[in-house]
Amino acid sequence: QEPEEKKIALELLETEQAYVSRLYLLDQVFYTELMKEAKTRKTVPEEVVKMIFSNISSIYQFHAKFFLPELQERMEDWSCNPRIGDVIQKLAPFLKMYGEYVKNFDKALELLTAWSERSPPFQELISDIQKREVCANLTLQHHMLEPVQRIPRYELLLQEYVRKLPPTSPDREGAEKALEMIFMVAKHSNAAIAEMERLQNLWVVYERLGLEDDIVDPSNELIKEGPVQKISTRNSSTSEKYLFLFNNMLLYCVPKVIQVGAEFQVHLRIDVDSMKVRVLKDSQLPHTFLVSGKQRTLELQARSGEEMDAWIK
Repeated sequence: QEPEEKKIALELLETEQAYVSRLYLLDQVFYTELMKEAKTRKTVPEEVVKMIFSNISSIYQFHAKFFLPELQERMEDWSCNPRIGDVIQKLAPFLKMYGEYVKNFDKALELLTAWSERSPPFQELISDIQKREVCANLTLQHHMLEPVQRIPRYELLLQEYVRKLPPTSPDREGAEKALEMIFMVAKHSNAAIAEMERLQNLWVVYERLGLEDDIVDPSNELIKEGPVQKISTRNSSTSEKYLFLFNNMLLYCVPKVIQVGAEFQVHLRIDVDSMKVRVLKDSQLPHTFLVSGKQRTLELQARSGEEMDAWIK
């Protein structure tokens, strides 16, 4: 009867062997053959192939030449040296290179779909490779997902391993340290995804605003957006406007009637710095509030009390 922790260490080794053959397929088969096709027959730009596969070659080399051999050696030597914590500690810093692959993943899938439609020979070569036995009836997209799922898998296996270790195990300290490092890397890769999503969402907002130079800034953060009524003090009539509140500025916009390109026209920007906001008590005009900044003061009306409170907050 093998001890529980050894079973988990063996499972780590077996899944690593399977993972390396999947990486081999991605790097040495798909990437290499599609790159050759791009160079010789020009059915797809070389740049596109590089962008689809991101840094898969580095990931493959690292696992095939370094991590898997170290793990194999350790498992053969288990009876004299029953530990894997130190091997995983060596591995952990290199897992940061997954950040790039994970961050690029959605874009890679988009490019793959777009070029498969645009270039039949490109699609044909992918289909041919997918028919090979080594692909196990799975698509390229399916194989590309493997590296994205690998770090969470390490985390789960290692958590299980630490749980099963006897209190006196020589690997206790090493394995706990390794788990902590893997956890940090997973956080790093999740942060990379979150940052990518934030930038994508920000870019969509900038496009709706017509990509005005002085507004496009990657460090901005959109806090709230939505329609409001602008109250005209002269004849107390109202007109439909739209606000975008960023961490550093409030954009006061007019919806465009003909939406070619942009959806809104920016009429005014007020710096958040030294901006003041207060409720206006007006029985004729409920849910109104005043925004005053360096640039000017606006009297606005929200659709409801909740909406007004949300803007003020």
